[in-house]
Amino acid sequence: MSKQLLRCGTSIGANTRESKNAQSRLDFLNKLNIALKEADETEYWIDLLHATDYLNDLQYNSINDDCTELIKLLTSIIKTLKKSDVND
Repeated sequence: MSKQLLRCGTSIGANTRESKNAQSRLDFLNKLNIALKEADETEYWIDLLHATDYLNDLQYNSINDDCTELIKLLTSIIKTLKKSDVND
């Protein structure tokens, strides 16, 4: 489980970083959507690791808070981009 968390957790940053060099606005949006999906999967693994006592409450709260904040940021960016596409 911890290896799955490592894979999807690091994929968030990799896809966000990759979006900097997107070939188009659509490619940029796609990379951020992938990062959001990976963040959601990361949240799942964090919850599961906590439920199985692999993470204690302090660890869980810290990591989960960071993950939740990333999800909120990515969601906000994606919504703003989609909204501006509709208005263009």
